[in-house]
Amino acid sequence: MSVVIPDDVLVSARMSEAQLKLEIAIMLFQQDRISIGKARRLAGINLLEFQREISERGICIHYDVEEFEEDIKTLQEMGRL
Repeated sequence: MSVVIPDDVLVSARMSEAQLKLEIAIMLFQQDRISIGKARRLAGINLLEFQREISERGICIHYDVEEFEEDIKTLQEMGRL
């Protein structure tokens, strides 16, 4: 699914597309709606960068067994495990 954000919204918010995607990813992660793996993919950054972003905002990493299993699956799909 694609979501189209009009340029004037980005201009009004004084944000780039990348910044908006990061903000959405952080919000969804903080609300426990998506895992940290999905959040970092939505933001288009690697896991360490995403962890740094949430740490700078004082957001705790909630990492459970389901997220661990999802990360293992992702690593297997990427051929890194």
